[in-house]
Order: sequence, then structure tokens, then C-alpha cells
Amino acid sequence: MMAGPQVRMLSDGRRLHLNHGPIDLIIGVNTAARAEAFVRVRSRFESVLEELVSELEMLRKPVGDKPPIGTIAREMWRATTPLTEHFITPMAAVAGAVADEILRSISAVSGLNKAYVNNGGDIAFYLSAGQNVTSAMAGGKIEIHANDPYRGIATSGWRGRSHSLGIADAVSVVAKNAAAADAAATMIANAVDLPGHPAIQRRPAQELFPDSDLGQQLITTGVDHLNAEEINAALTRGACYARSLEQNGLIAGAYLSLNENSRTIGEVFQITTLNTEPLNA
Repeated sequence: MMAGPQVRMLSDGRRLHLNHGPIDLIIGVNTAARAEAFVRVRSRFESVLEELVSELEMLRKPVGDKPPIGTIAREMWRATTPLTEHFITPMAAVAGAVADEILRSISAVSGLNKAYVNNGGDIAFYLSAGQNVTSAMAGGKIEIHANDPYRGIATSGWRGRSHSLGIADAVSVVAKNAAAADAAATMIANAVDLPGHPAIQRRPAQELFPDSDLGQQLITTGVDHLNAEEINAALTRGACYARSLEQNGLIAGAYLSLNENSRTIGEVFQITTLNTEPLNA
């Protein structure tokens, strides 16, 4: 039997850590709103996994015309519906949608001016007027300001915890919210690919992960040596797809990497140092 939700304050006394099954959150809130925000977070988090499990059968199927019932599930569906040209299930947005929902649970707290919810690298932000936050991402960091129209960052790729159909080491995406960024990062990472290339090892997802929403889709399990031309071709495929999402207003930008080579889409990725600033109190 799975243990219930686990909640603890981190040693810095500023951030809250919540864990329940596959969900692992780190939450930061500015000092004036922290106590009340963390009470609300605890309350909302208690039922998150149960809500998702109740509609899991639907969420593991390719995105359909009928939306799910639950708040988080419906946001997963909304984030993935614009991307159904290729195979995708609502689960492609689950981490980002959970981050967005936990952030919504504290959005009305008195004194709140800055907050973030980090769900395994998929991050939702709250910023009031005049505020900004600096966040790590693949390739460096990005600074988000209150007047920017995006509040979510997500990363995907075959080397991380994601199960990818492509060969990107990492794809980071900035979008209007974390769910949209999560879904787009998944699909762009899938697009960075060399279909049929003998240097790429793939296995049906369900052979390795019986409960995977990817079913018999072939996920990447290994990538041997690729030459410069092949790397360029794979990144070009992903970059073209990312650019189409940007042009359609679905993302603000994307950073794609493969074998120490990279492409950047959009003008949002201007900061490329690897230092990360904490959330200001």
C-alpha cells in the first residue's frame, strides 16, 4: 500500500517539500505570505494523487474530444489538446498541471507577491507587479518578470526521468503555464530524432514500464555515436517543430540540446550562466 502524503519543511526554513507517490514538490513563498500559503498547500495536496488516479484510465489514452472531470486532469487535457497532430496523452502535462494547481491554491493569500512550485523540474511561478524570479533550466537560467506573459518552465528528454520518443538530452520550454510548457517540452523532445537510425536503441514503453501511457510506442533507451551532420539534422527537426509552436503562440521559447550541441528558439533565453538565484524573501 502506498504511503500517504509526506510534508516537511526543508532545512533552510523557507521551502516546503511535499511527496506522494510519483509527485515530488518543492515550494517557495515570500516571507509575508509563507505561513498561510503552506497551510493551504498542505490541504490541497492531500487529495491530488487520489484525484488523478480516479481518472487515470482516461488520462493514459490519446487525447480525445471529451475533457476529464477533475481540475488538474482538465488542465492536462487543455495543455495537450493543441498538440494532437502527433501521438500524445494528457499525461504529457501531468507534472506541470500539478504544479499549476498547487500554485493556484495559494494565489489569493494575503501578502503574496512571489512564489514557485517545482515539480521535479517543471515549475509554475506567481509574480505580483514589480517582481521577478530567476530559475534554472537546461543550458543555464532564465529571469522571468511580472510583466512577462509566461509563468511556466518545463524540461524533457530521454536522459532524465521522462520517457521520450526522441533523442534530445534535454529540452526546456517556457510557456504561459507549467502544464503547457510540460506538454510542449515532451513533444519537442520527441521531435529531436533520427527515425530508424541504427545508433539509437528503442524499446516498446510497456515492455519496460507496464503502466506507461505510451503503450507500444518505442521509447529511446540508448544513443551511440552520432556525427556532427546527424546531430545537426536531429536538432533541426526539433527546432522546426518548436518554432511552429512558438509561431502559433503555444510557447514563448525553447532550448534544445543534444551531445553538447544546442538550438534556441525565441528571445526569452538570454541568460546562459549556470548560477541560480534563490527566491527572494
